[in-house]
Amino acid sequence: MVEIAAIDLNFGLGAAFMDSEIVEHEAATMQFPREWLRSITRSPPERLYWAKGVGNSMEPTIGDGDVILIDRSAVGSTFGDLYWAIAFGQTGMIKRLRPMPDGSVKILSDNPAVPPELAHDGELHVFGRVIAVVRRI
Repeated sequence: MVEIAAIDLNFGLGAAFMDSEIVEHEAATMQFPREWLRSITRSPPERLYWAKGVGNSMEPTIGDGDVILIDRSAVGSTFGDLYWAIAFGQTGMIKRLRPMPDGSVKILSDNPAVPPELAHDGELHVFGRVIAVVRRI
Protein backbone atom coordinates (compact mmCIF):
# COMPACT_ATOMS: atom_id res chain seq x y z
CA MET A 1 0.00 0.00 0.00
CA VAL A 2 1.14 3.55 -0.74
CA GLU A 3 -0.16 6.86 0.53
CA ILE A 4 -1.55 9.42 -1.90
CA ALA A 5 -2.31 12.97 -0.76
CA ALA A 6 -6.02 13.73 -0.84
CA ILE A 7 -6.26 17.50 -1.07
CA ASP A 8 -9.45 19.48 -1.54
CA LEU A 9 -8.28 21.67 -4.39
CA ASN A 10 -11.74 23.14 -4.99
CA PHE A 11 -11.44 22.17 -8.64
CA GLY A 12 -14.84 22.63 -10.15
CA LEU A 13 -15.71 20.89 -13.36
CA GLY A 14 -16.99 24.29 -14.33
CA ALA A 15 -15.54 26.96 -12.13
CA ALA A 16 -14.99 26.72 -8.37
CA PHE A 17 -13.44 29.72 -6.65
CA MET A 18 -9.96 28.99 -5.33
CA ASP A 19 -9.86 31.01 -2.13
CA SER A 20 -7.31 29.02 -0.16
CA GLU A 21 -3.73 27.96 -0.68
CA ILE A 22 -2.83 24.33 -1.17
CA VAL A 23 -0.80 23.28 1.85
CA GLU A 24 0.70 19.92 0.94
CA HIS A 25 2.16 19.10 4.35
CA GLU A 26 -1.34 19.41 5.87
CA ALA A 27 -2.93 17.11 3.30
CA ALA A 28 -4.83 14.07 4.47
CA THR A 29 -3.70 10.85 2.83
CA MET A 30 -5.42 7.72 1.58
CA GLN A 31 -3.77 4.36 1.00
CA PHE A 32 -3.97 2.54 -2.31
CA PRO A 33 -2.46 -0.72 -3.58
CA ARG A 34 0.84 -0.01 -5.34
CA GLU A 35 0.01 -2.52 -8.09
CA TRP A 36 -3.29 -0.76 -8.84
CA LEU A 37 -1.52 2.62 -9.11
CA ARG A 38 1.15 1.12 -11.38
CA SER A 39 -1.59 -0.06 -13.74
CA ILE A 40 -2.52 3.63 -14.17
CA THR A 41 0.81 5.46 -13.97
CA ARG A 42 4.54 5.03 -13.40
CA SER A 43 4.78 8.39 -11.61
CA PRO A 44 5.96 8.28 -7.99
CA PRO A 45 3.14 8.38 -5.40
CA GLU A 46 4.42 11.68 -3.97
CA ARG A 47 3.63 13.33 -7.34
CA LEU A 48 0.01 12.07 -7.35
CA TYR A 49 -2.96 13.81 -5.79
CA TRP A 50 -6.65 13.06 -5.42
CA ALA A 51 -9.31 15.73 -5.82
CA LYS A 52 -13.07 15.63 -6.12
CA GLY A 53 -14.73 17.47 -8.99
CA VAL A 54 -17.84 19.60 -8.67
CA GLY A 55 -20.14 20.55 -11.53
CA ASN A 56 -21.16 19.26 -14.95
CA SER A 57 -19.08 21.14 -17.51
CA MET A 58 -16.99 18.04 -18.26
CA GLU A 59 -19.98 15.70 -18.68
CA PRO A 60 -20.14 13.02 -19.97
CA THR A 61 -16.41 12.31 -19.45
CA ILE A 62 -16.15 13.48 -15.84
CA GLY A 63 -19.23 13.83 -13.67
CA ASP A 64 -20.16 15.77 -10.56
CA GLY A 65 -18.67 13.98 -7.55
CA ASP A 66 -16.17 11.89 -9.52
CA VAL A 67 -12.80 11.41 -7.84
CA ILE A 68 -9.94 12.54 -10.04
CA LEU A 69 -6.32 11.36 -9.92
CA ILE A 70 -3.93 14.19 -10.80
CA ASP A 71 -0.29 13.66 -11.78
CA ARG A 72 1.91 16.65 -10.89
CA SER A 73 4.92 15.20 -12.71
CA ALA A 74 3.15 15.78 -16.05
CA VAL A 75 2.98 19.58 -15.71
CA GLY A 76 5.64 20.21 -18.37
CA SER A 77 3.94 17.97 -20.92
CA THR A 78 2.33 19.24 -24.09
CA PHE A 79 -1.37 19.95 -23.69
CA GLY A 80 -2.76 18.31 -26.84
CA ASP A 81 -6.41 18.01 -25.70
CA LEU A 82 -5.54 16.01 -22.58
CA TYR A 83 -7.36 16.67 -19.30
CA TRP A 84 -5.70 19.04 -16.85
CA ALA A 85 -6.23 20.44 -13.37
CA ILE A 86 -5.70 24.18 -13.81
CA ALA A 87 -6.21 27.56 -12.25
CA PHE A 88 -7.46 30.28 -14.58
CA GLY A 89 -7.64 33.58 -12.74
CA GLN A 90 -8.84 32.73 -9.24
CA THR A 91 -10.78 29.69 -10.44
CA GLY A 92 -9.82 26.02 -10.26
CA MET A 93 -10.97 23.84 -13.14
CA ILE A 94 -10.63 20.44 -14.72
CA LYS A 95 -10.51 21.07 -18.49
CA ARG A 96 -9.03 19.99 -21.79
CA LEU A 97 -6.33 22.35 -23.03
CA ARG A 98 -5.46 23.05 -26.65
CA PRO A 99 -2.45 25.18 -27.63
CA MET A 100 -3.24 27.71 -30.34
CA PRO A 101 -0.91 29.01 -33.11
CA ASP A 102 -0.71 32.50 -31.53
CA GLY A 103 0.64 31.06 -28.22
CA SER A 104 -2.64 31.24 -26.34
CA VAL A 105 -4.33 28.16 -24.87
CA LYS A 106 -7.95 27.25 -25.51
CA ILE A 107 -9.74 25.98 -22.37
CA LEU A 108 -12.37 23.43 -23.40
CA SER A 109 -15.29 21.76 -21.64
CA ASP A 110 -16.73 18.45 -22.79
CA ASN A 111 -20.28 19.70 -22.16
CA PRO A 112 -21.28 21.40 -25.45
CA ALA A 113 -23.41 23.93 -23.53
CA VAL A 114 -20.26 25.45 -21.96
CA PRO A 115 -18.37 27.80 -24.31
CA PRO A 116 -14.54 27.62 -24.56
CA GLU A 117 -12.31 30.24 -22.97
CA LEU A 118 -8.92 31.52 -24.09
CA ALA A 119 -5.91 32.03 -21.83
CA HIS A 120 -2.94 34.23 -22.72
CA ASP A 121 0.52 34.57 -21.13
CA GLY A 122 0.43 34.36 -17.34
CA GLU A 123 -3.32 33.74 -17.06
CA LEU A 124 -3.16 29.95 -16.78
CA HIS A 125 -1.52 27.85 -14.06
CA VAL A 126 -1.35 24.10 -14.70
CA PHE A 127 -1.43 22.05 -11.49
CA GLY A 128 -1.19 18.62 -13.13
CA ARG A 129 -2.62 16.20 -15.66
CA VAL A 130 -5.78 14.25 -14.90
CA ILE A 131 -4.83 10.60 -15.44
CA ALA A 132 -7.77 8.71 -13.92
CA VAL A 133 -11.39 9.18 -12.92
CA VAL A 134 -13.16 7.05 -10.33
CA ARG A 135 -16.95 7.12 -10.17
CA ARG A 136 -19.95 5.24 -8.94
CA ILE A 137 -22.07 3.43 -11.47
